[in-house]
Amino acid sequence: MTKSTITCIVSAFACLSATPAWSASCESLAALALKDAKITSAQVVPAGQFSPPGARGGAGASNSYKTLPEFCRVAATLTPSSDSDIKVEVWLPAANWNGKFQAVGNGGWAGVISYSAMADAVRAGYASASTDTGHSTPGAGFVVGHPEKLIDFSWRSEHEMTVKSKTVIEKFYGSGPKLSYWNGCSTGGRQALKEAQKFPDDYDGIIAGAPANRTTLSLWIAHAVLKDPASYIPPAKYPNIHQAALAACDAQDGLKDGLIDNPATCSFDPTVLLCKGADGPSCLTAAQVTAAKKMYAPPVNSRTGKAMSARLTPGTELAWGEQALGPAPNANINDHYKYVVFKDSDWDWRTFNFDGDAARSEMPEYNIMNATEPNMEPFFSRGGKLLIYQGWSDPRVPALQTISYYTSVVDVRGGSSKASNSVRLFLAPGMGHCGGGEGPNVFDKVAALEQWVEQGKAPEALIASHASAGKVDRTRPLCPYPQIAKYKGTGSIDDAANFVCLP
Repeated sequence: MTKSTITCIVSAFACLSATPAWSASCESLAALALKDAKITSAQVVPAGQFSPPGARGGAGASNSYKTLPEFCRVAATLTPSSDSDIKVEVWLPAANWNGKFQAVGNGGWAGVISYSAMADAVRAGYASASTDTGHSTPGAGFVVGHPEKLIDFSWRSEHEMTVKSKTVIEKFYGSGPKLSYWNGCSTGGRQALKEAQKFPDDYDGIIAGAPANRTTLSLWIAHAVLKDPASYIPPAKYPNIHQAALAACDAQDGLKDGLIDNPATCSFDPTVLLCKGADGPSCLTAAQVTAAKKMYAPPVNSRTGKAMSARLTPGTELAWGEQALGPAPNANINDHYKYVVFKDSDWDWRTFNFDGDAARSEMPEYNIMNATEPNMEPFFSRGGKLLIYQGWSDPRVPALQTISYYTSVVDVRGGSSKASNSVRLFLAPGMGHCGGGEGPNVFDKVAALEQWVEQGKAPEALIASHASAGKVDRTRPLCPYPQIAKYKGTGSIDDAANFVCLP
């Protein structure tokens, strides 16, 4: 009797899970009938041989895909409206499927399948899916004259993808997924919230990173820094502004570690950098000081004094170029106002009036993609878990915006004690947009959510790491808001074991 035979007798389940258990062949899925949809291809991709469409170097050229196991790749076009053209892909591991489904989100205005995120899911044993959200062009020009395509991008493509993917999974394996997860950041974080809000039965657990709801902040920053050449702050000055912010706020948590743990309480005033004489690389002119102050201030209606969105906080300075480099505002937001709100390809951002135009942009017909509904009760009542994460140094999605939304959800739920078993927010000091930055920014969100959904154990902390030149040089716990990681007083400040989450 061979060793493998003995192993199979001892652990039959292990042997069964290590072999393909298809109910239908991959190729036969091409004939699967789906409502308002057509499968355009279904083929087995050998291990390590996937190459994204248009990628150079041939099959398997990208290192990020060489470790992919064999999988069944299904492509489909969904047409829930007469003007819809939604492309989706469903990837099905040929062996060792974990019985679960993980859909992955998009970034920006999408227009592409999120292949890299799908690959991560399949390597972890999941069946996965992604959509191009209904178009294949960069930017938002596709919405002009196509209101149905705007709906597809805003929420319909994700839901339709989810429903069709579960049908494909059931046909291939003989049973549907036992659990379904959504994993997305930025646009993918907004999609995550939209799914929970509109379709509470679609997913059991949802990861929403830096939910990118559209606001007037990018236009506010552009008016402050780009409209008048005298106000422009050269990127070479960002590090000095950042160091001044750290000098003012880093130690307020009792530990000087190059990170601002709670930037919301930081009262940094860039006036300390005002040039004493002529302009120079280490100081700010009077006009630049005024512009910098506006970078830290929320967009305000001058007639009512009402803040129209959250503000950036100290600690974001190194990434200000994503908003203030010019010559125009952040492209995602500029396109939103140009094509969605004003429906004019010649619209000039310099003409935006914060006292009048902002009200138009907040009207539902121009803001259908935003996921700001605080009532998550239908999702929570069926046991759904929502894990939100956000970088404090994110220059695109203000951390205070995400905190505000989280707080509104908690309030509807009846307070933090009732909400904590359904929704948790984790803030990462020094982390940028969806990752990167000076602070620890790599952490296993999926494992934390799995444990929460499958074992009922809510995450008390996420252990995050920071690396330089490929080597981890700091770990730190990310705590559920409003808790903050506090140093115990002994041991390395670069070791998460020496910190505890406290209010």
